[in-house]
This record gives sequence, structure tokens and C-alpha cells, in this order.
Amino acid sequence: MITVQGFEGLRVGVLGLGRSGLATCAALAAGGAEVCAWDDSAEGRAKAEAAGFACVDLTRQDAVPQLSVLITSPGIPHLFPKPHPVIAAALQAGVPVDNDIGLFFRALTDSDEPPKVVCVTGSNGKSTTTALIAHVLNEAGRAVEVAGNIGTGVLAIDLPGEDGVVVLELSSYQSDLARILAPDVAVFTNFSPDHLDRHGGLGGYFAAKRRLFSEGAPARAVIGVDEPEGQYLAMQYAEDAQDSRAIRISSGQRLQGQGWSVFARRGHLAEWRGGRQVASIDLRNIPGLPGAHNHQNACAAYAALRALGLAPRGIEAGLTSFKGLPHRSQLIAEKDGVRYVNDSKATNVDSAAKALQAFPKIRWIAGGLGKDGGLEALVPHLGAVVKAYMIGHSARDFALQLGDTPHEICETMARAVARAVAEAEPGEVVLLAPAAASFDQYPDFEKRGEDFTALVQAALNG
Repeated sequence: MITVQGFEGLRVGVLGLGRSGLATCAALAAGGAEVCAWDDSAEGRAKAEAAGFACVDLTRQDAVPQLSVLITSPGIPHLFPKPHPVIAAALQAGVPVDNDIGLFFRALTDSDEPPKVVCVTGSNGKSTTTALIAHVLNEAGRAVEVAGNIGTGVLAIDLPGEDGVVVLELSSYQSDLARILAPDVAVFTNFSPDHLDRHGGLGGYFAAKRRLFSEGAPARAVIGVDEPEGQYLAMQYAEDAQDSRAIRISSGQRLQGQGWSVFARRGHLAEWRGGRQVASIDLRNIPGLPGAHNHQNACAAYAALRALGLAPRGIEAGLTSFKGLPHRSQLIAEKDGVRYVNDSKATNVDSAAKALQAFPKIRWIAGGLGKDGGLEALVPHLGAVVKAYMIGHSARDFALQLGDTPHEICETMARAVARAVAEAEPGEVVLLAPAAASFDQYPDFEKRGEDFTALVQAALNG
């Protein structure tokens, strides 16, 4: 656990008592702060009290003005669509508001041997890129901790020391509010519309991502330039065309110029510096990184690792042994020439489109609680689909949008898996990429992916 100092004897409010909130309470208490914990749910408050933290009703009119600072969890709105009442009271009273990411970087200033810090943000691929960087570092014998929007609350980790690395996945919610951002390496994977209500529109969403670079001023910035927002960010960060502080990355296009770039084309990763190629890696046969979207993740991870001083051949060895993250293009089985892939995390059409472009012949299981627009945006990406098996609340609505693509309305995961396993032929992939939320049949995408995995394994072993 990290001890947060500088608040000794001061009243510090902690709003939101989930994983990161409880870790924040512990880190502040260890530093001598008087922690005033609060959660809108009785369950959250009960967990905090069981852990030994006093709950103070911060919704009382006189509670917030008595605080020296308010620390809020990332899921709680602080500006759009409207501030949470406790945060609104803090803004009105002039009480500073921060989050655990800001406290983490504050705590680093008190460390005698601070580790290197890599922060990964972007719209898609953050978790895989974060896990990939950490995996390669582990394989290279470096001490590494992973936290943030993936795995552990950042204040719950132990700092790995001067030669170690902390890899943080940061959502826009986290980067938007942190009062201190000071990564050594910052990564921007890509950009597409998301969380627009929380940020007041697309511009606010991009501004939240951009803070990691404008406020954080990393020594190296790894920036995906396949969208105009990334191109703009790279342009702002670099002093001139030769500035190697900005490493531009891409999947699908060869990057020009005299600067530092890493790109993937036709399954091959290439690193260029000063107008010449200095390294390359064949990504095509790495099972944990299928498809162009994962090749983009590989480029982002490779560039960050090069910025940390790792050699190309060591990075290649780590990429090759990477097994992928659960529920993200995860190969769960292979039998009789048929592969079974769990991409339950593909909860929207953008991520599902990337999955559908990763394989040549697909028996596609999709559906759930559909989002605005349904599957309309996926129609151009259905060319590899041999047959679709529709499940969940949106099964029939989705089926109406498939056009000439062969399909079957199965409703349940069990029937969809049984039908796909029975009909699959050698060379095909049975792919779960729902393009929908899970909440009609499952509590979360993890449970949906676990059910798919269990049903596949039972069918193949039965």
C-alpha cells in the first residue's frame, strides 16, 4: 500500500467506496489524515465501516465545508451531466477535489526511489496495451505493478522501486480530474466517441484525454495517429518533425517523416527513426494478438517499451508469449480445425467491428441489450460472417439489420453455442462479439464471457 502524506490531522472526504475508494481511505489514514468516508449506497458504507473507516454523511449541508480536500471515485460525475451533490458543495465551498490518481502522483514526490510510470489512455485497447506492456516487462525481469482502470486501485499497490515500473490504465474519468499527472511515458491508443454525456460532448471527451499530455508533460509520448485527434495531439507535442519525444504509431498505414514512428502493415510491425527502419517484428503468428486492432495495441506497447529502454528482440519475445486478456479476443479452445474466441468485452459496434475484421471465416454470436443504432454501423464489416447466431433482448432487432447474412435467432447463449459448434467447419472461428451490453441476461460482460467459455468447453469435451 502507498502512504499518502501531507494531510496529517486534516479532515479528508472520500466519496465513493468501491475498490479505489477503500484503497484511498487506507492510504490517507496511513498518512495520518482524518478520513470522512461516504457512499450513496448502504452496502458501500457497510464495507467501509467493516474495514475500520468512519462514515460521515457528506450530503449534510455543514459537512463538506469542514473538509480540507475531497477525493472522489472516477465513476462519480463532477461536472457533466451535472455534479454529484457532494462535489457541487465542494465546488461552492472552494474545497479542492481530486482523485486517487492525483494522490498517487503526489505520493511519488515523497519516494526516495520512485519507479518509472507509464500511463495508457485512449478509447479502445487500453487494457490490452497496459497488460501487454506489463507482461513484456515481467518477461524481461523488471519489477512491475499494474493498476488504475484495470485490476488494482493504484493506492493499494506497493511501489516497485527505482528500477521498477508502474503501468496505469487511465480512463477519461480518471485523467479529467487528477490534480497532478506526471508520467514518464504516456500512451494515447486511439480515439472514437464515448462517454459524451459525462464530458459534455466530443470536445470535452478529447480534452479529458489530452490532459495526460498537456498537464503531464511526459518525457516520451506514444500517440496513435489513425484519427485526426491523435494527429493533432502529436503535432502539439512535437517541437518539429524530428522531435523524438513524440512516437507516432499506426495500424494499417506506413508513417512518413524523419521522427520516431512504429506502425503495422500486413501483419508486420516496423520501427523507424531518422528516416530509416531500425527493427521489425512479424505479428501474424502471435496467437494472443489477432487482428489489426491488436496490432495497433502491439505498436503502442512496443513504442512504450522502447521508450523505457528495452531492446527490440526482448520485446518480440514478450509479445510472442502474451496470451491475451480474458474476454478480449481470447482464444479459449481449438478443435478439429475450428477456433473458439471470446470477445465478450466487444460491447459496442466499434469494438465488434474490429473483432469481425480479425478472422477470415466467422460463426458470429451476437446480441444482448442493444445500444442506439443497433448493428447498422456493422453492416460493412459482415463479409467474413458465415452465419450469425443472435441472442438476448435485441436478438430479433439485430436480425432485421443483417441483410443477406445467414442468421438464426437462438435467444440463449446455450443454444447459440450448441448450434455454432455443430455447424462449424475446419478453418472457421466461432466468435462471441456481442456488440451489445450484457445486462439483459448477465450482470456484466465477464459473466457472459465465462458462460460462453464454459459452454464451449462442455460441448467440445462432451
